[in-house]
Amino acid sequence: MSATIYVPADSAALSVGAEAVAAAIASEATRRGHDVHIVRNGSRGLFWLEPLVEIETAAGRVAYGPVTAADVPALFDADFLSGGAHALRQGLTEEIPFLKRQERLTYRRIGLADPLDLAAYERLDGWQGLRRALSLDPGAIVQDVLDSGLRGRGGAAFPAGIKWKTCADAVAAQKYIVCNADEGDSGTYADRLTLEGDPYSLIEGMLIAALAVGASEGYVYIRSEYPRAFQVFSQAIARAEAAGWLGANVAGSGRPFRLHARLGAGAYICGEETSLLESLEGKRGQVRVKPPLPAVAGLFGQPTVVNNVVTLASVPVILARGAAWYRDFGQGRSRGTIPLQLAGNVRRGGLVEKAFGLTLRELLQAFGGGTASGRPLRAVQVGGPLGAYLPDAALDTPIDYEALAAIGGMLGHGGVVVFDDTVDMAAQARFALEFCAVESCGKCTPCRIGSTRGVEVVDRLRRGEDAPQQAALLRELCATMIDGSLCALGGMAPFPVLSALDHYPEDFGLTR
Repeated sequence: MSATIYVPADSAALSVGAEAVAAAIASEATRRGHDVHIVRNGSRGLFWLEPLVEIETAAGRVAYGPVTAADVPALFDADFLSGGAHALRQGLTEEIPFLKRQERLTYRRIGLADPLDLAAYERLDGWQGLRRALSLDPGAIVQDVLDSGLRGRGGAAFPAGIKWKTCADAVAAQKYIVCNADEGDSGTYADRLTLEGDPYSLIEGMLIAALAVGASEGYVYIRSEYPRAFQVFSQAIARAEAAGWLGANVAGSGRPFRLHARLGAGAYICGEETSLLESLEGKRGQVRVKPPLPAVAGLFGQPTVVNNVVTLASVPVILARGAAWYRDFGQGRSRGTIPLQLAGNVRRGGLVEKAFGLTLRELLQAFGGGTASGRPLRAVQVGGPLGAYLPDAALDTPIDYEALAAIGGMLGHGGVVVFDDTVDMAAQARFALEFCAVESCGKCTPCRIGSTRGVEVVDRLRRGEDAPQQAALLRELCATMIDGSLCALGGMAPFPVLSALDHYPEDFGLTR
């Protein structure tokens, strides 16, 4: 009887030797005369255990990790094909506390199968949302998304249903669905996990959006630093087309939808939706002045829905199980679940999908396990390089959009980067402004000039030159950037700077 073994082909697993592990398992099985079937699945998102090898047993899938190629002979000696005892044995995968305590809705299929296996996707409840959407009129689909409370899982957290309704109401012969997969925030990888580990969920979400607004063409804009994600997703498009899920006659419905993958060129500003549209049109990625909104005049001047990967991949389960079911997760105006991505100086880095409402402290302790160094935690940056630095006193804040905004923070794309007590917060503030200076599209003066001058002011502070006066100047400069910048890059780069000044003044040579 053949044993089924799962070895991830996700970029994170590959980066720590998963290819060598898979080859070693195949070679050792042949040498010992074992019949094995190796499935290259997506990552479960438990990165500290990668490569995480799973064995299918009568009791369920048993996990071993982190496995190296050198560990493979000893695993066979321990009868790991039957789930045998070994120092790397983690028990039943679904019982690993990090995974068991999650509420995986959008990421429920990640790691369960070969990401490009269409039969496996359908077996794991794929296409259910699309099939229901095909039975509804467009207005009913939009209403479901509105009623679910789904908000964009990017920076602005704008209600997805309102954006869809605006596009649906626009009159035009051609409309587009554009997916922003230019995942550039520090510590984030939720988009990549979907593109590499469950690409059909994004395709299904984009098909549902197309039905809702009357679009016939879509683009997925993938960051250039994700070559494997681009390769896997391009294969997924080709397979979906061959199977009739994409093309001139979607699922036999008579409705067309063609999907294209496009690779970005490494510009952080193209994560901003109008810069992304400019880039897709073959122009330099620069921010457009709004209005008009992209939902009214977007790609090539036509009505366009622009959502990110997590937003669109969340749509199928909403259509499949109903808006009320999805809305029951979360709290306040933050409904459903959010994929939080733990990175930085943290013991257990990985993806945690939970309903809104758990606290940052619960996330960092129960899931992250504290700092990797074992030293005291000093700061947490939530929301990427434009997110505020939060001290220990803020860690009991619930993770939802309004609660974080109330303490001067933001959730953004859900990246959570941890720092211990050795961090220099003045250096971190300088990095935020330097990052803004490098990545600015240059269109507006507050961002283009303010970020450069800001680096100079922080440098003077770090040298101890007239600290109180320089701190006041830095705050004034930040206020100008917030009030005067055209987009969130210049408008939010001051957030980490001001939070560092407020919570860690001693690092700037200032007194509390």
